[in-house]
Amino acid sequence: MNWLKNVWYVAGFTHELDQAPFVARTFLGQPVVMFRTSDGQVSALRDLCPHRLMPLSKGRRVGDELQCGYHGMRFNAQGACTDIPGQTQIPAKACAQTHPLRVRHGLLWIWMGDAALASDDLIPDVHWNDDPMWTPSIGYHRLACDFRLVNDNLLDLSHESYVHLRTIGNDEEESIANYPLKVTIEGERLVRAHRDMPNIDPPPFFAMVLKHNGPIHRWQTAINMLPGINMTDVGVYPVEKTKDEAHMMHVMHLLTPETETSTHYFWTVARNFDLDDEVLTGKIQAAISATFDEDQVVLEIQQKQLETYGSAVPNVAIRLDEAAVRARRLLEQHVQREQQVPQTVLAPLPLL
Repeated sequence: MNWLKNVWYVAGFTHELDQAPFVARTFLGQPVVMFRTSDGQVSALRDLCPHRLMPLSKGRRVGDELQCGYHGMRFNAQGACTDIPGQTQIPAKACAQTHPLRVRHGLLWIWMGDAALASDDLIPDVHWNDDPMWTPSIGYHRLACDFRLVNDNLLDLSHESYVHLRTIGNDEEESIANYPLKVTIEGERLVRAHRDMPNIDPPPFFAMVLKHNGPIHRWQTAINMLPGINMTDVGVYPVEKTKDEAHMMHVMHLLTPETETSTHYFWTVARNFDLDDEVLTGKIQAAISATFDEDQVVLEIQQKQLETYGSAVPNVAIRLDEAAVRARRLLEQHVQREQQVPQTVLAPLPLL
């Protein structure tokens, strides 16, 4: 598959490097091993010893270096080989490829394209994840599907009425699809799909966070910034209150392709209410994890169907596909442009 490469992708949460000597993952089909040195430097090496191609992650960490588990060659955070047992001379080719890795907003960001183009100014702004005015609940899913299917799913939230009745969806009588949808495109990189849902019954999740079972007003905007930065901007409040009193959540869906048929799904739910309520943080984490479990079932079935029937989606387009179809077209255009002009980079846009 031709992925967009000259962009920052989320590689993990920063705390993961504090909990393990290293973290091994595959991004865009390339195996990578990440670690943090004793002086706080973060490093991402191709997970491949140049000697006999053993994954470095199958070895061990020795101080601030990774030691291959086959013949004991050691590599530092810059990918340079520092020691080869049995000899003093180190061949020039005895090095591990590196990828730019950065820390921002509690996340690890990796650049899989041309390292010379990896400007920190191109890292998307998702500051709600570590802003003191917001409290996040965080999680991770590995999905056995093409990441574009996940983008599609997040841009068409009408499925909530059918997939998520136990969590964030309304009954079919108040189907999200029946509320007008406004789709806009910004800067050839960002797609917004907005809905207002006034005077509806609160789905279970929103009744829980509001501590309120009466009618509510709800809005939600599905936002996609190519290739895989998604946000669901959500606001809910009882009908007897005003919009200024709304409970707001910015749900970040941070997608990084693993392979053509698998996706890293890092997510956070940042809220502007009850900031110090750790019990609520845990309840939101559990509820959203259950919600995305429901998505996982549907998306992985869809992937298997595509492999079985060799079709494309949507096979039959309906009005609800507008945002997803437009986002896919934009992504295809940018991939083609990057192939034609390899120095092409995409500047981030404000999500809100």
